[in-house]
Amino acid sequence: MPEGDTIYRSARALQRSIGGQVVTGFETGLAKLARIDDDTPLKGRTIEKIESRGKWLLIHFSGDLILLTHMLMSGSWHLYRARERWRRPRSSMRVVIRTPEWEAVAFNVPVAEFHTAHSLARHPHIQKIGPDILSTEFAVDNGIERLVRYAREAPAVEVAVALLNQQVISGLGNVYKNEVAFAAGINPFRPMKTLSLCEMQLIVETANRFMKANVMDGKGGGIVTYPGGRQTRHTMRSEGRLWVYRRQGHECRRCGATILMRKQGIQARSTYWCPKCQPAMQENS
Repeated sequence: MPEGDTIYRSARALQRSIGGQVVTGFETGLAKLARIDDDTPLKGRTIEKIESRGKWLLIHFSGDLILLTHMLMSGSWHLYRARERWRRPRSSMRVVIRTPEWEAVAFNVPVAEFHTAHSLARHPHIQKIGPDILSTEFAVDNGIERLVRYAREAPAVEVAVALLNQQVISGLGNVYKNEVAFAAGINPFRPMKTLSLCEMQLIVETANRFMKANVMDGKGGGIVTYPGGRQTRHTMRSEGRLWVYRRQGHECRRCGATILMRKQGIQARSTYWCPKCQPAMQENS
């Protein structure tokens, strides 16, 4: 599943290419979008802004129309020069936005909706979304406050499950959930109520640092939303970029213990951890 960093890079690449441009053509394989385009055509509208909010991508058009998309597990936005051959089959196309020079194509996007500013403000997911860890307005103190509040509301929820909750802090996905918990030295199965304030601060600071490092200009600024090249370690070797994610059965890069994996939470997401670097329980600091 694309995480907040890939959605951020996609929004940035789209903004740089089609932001401010006039739509010359719109095509969709989704009936609910086609109906809106029939009633209030996209063609002739200006693309005012493209932004990411956590794992959501929003394209704002003139005339108070917003295209909201979520990639879930398989979706991606691609960007092509006019008349350039697509790298995915046409059967996978869900949305095409054309400008004089570019075609922005959404493939296999499972969630795509048109909204006005008013309807977007009432959207059940957007309304409840937590602070975006990649937003320029994100503050570590705010992130800590959200974790503290959630620990009071759901004390028995495990740390790694909480990190995936987009209503707490938005943008983190399964890769970062594992990497952040490892780097912070916190067992991912600990209940939220066992975390100290210092540990919460370390979690937020680490998550913010990892995510920002992976959206710097020059690091994967392409349009396709895939996790290739993502790293949490200071190495460019493809086999050494991450600490624990998908390293079940391998030696820990810090202590040499064997990395473990277990399914976790209602969604049964894979959680990887080092039993030595991330002991089952720790004394609160």
